[in-house]
Amino acid sequence: MNDLSTRKIAELAEAVAWRRAATEMAATTTSDEGALELVELFFFAYRDFVGDADRLLENYGFGRAHHRVLHFVSRRPGLAIAGLLEILRITKQSLNRVLKQLLEAGFVEAREGVLDRRQRLLYPTPQGAKLARDLAALQTARFLKVMDELPPAARGAASEFLFAMIDYDERERVRAHLACAKAAGAAP
Repeated sequence: MNDLSTRKIAELAEAVAWRRAATEMAATTTSDEGALELVELFFFAYRDFVGDADRLLENYGFGRAHHRVLHFVSRRPGLAIAGLLEILRITKQSLNRVLKQLLEAGFVEAREGVLDRRQRLLYPTPQGAKLARDLAALQTARFLKVMDELPPAARGAASEFLFAMIDYDERERVRAHLACAKAAGAAP
């Protein structure tokens, strides 16, 4: 047998094993215990997903709240503070401390709106854009590694699962956000 057919057989065996494990897990998720297992897996996955970014943020004296603000400001340059509050679902008071630190440290800048000068539009500075790219690179590398380990059919299912985790009444808003960020072509 040549290397190509050996590799194909290995890929098929892996896909079958993954599908069998996914089927077994799906069968158990109908029970409370199966759902609880998914909750625990989600906790562990989230811990590891944010851990890489947390370590980098520590170098700046920042935390996860700073990361979220920097991420969305970088993905949607010119985002109004009101829009950021809506995305993050937090109060102005919660945002103020974090945003003030990012502004004072030179990672984000606020400009007045063109049509409404009372409006504050947020933009990443070059330093902020670089940090956002570095953080995104850590997290996208983790996703790419995981996606490479999954059979192709499971990749779409992973996206569908994450989207289904979003509250139903928020899904259109999230779709719109993703479309805006994609259209802006903004990094990260």
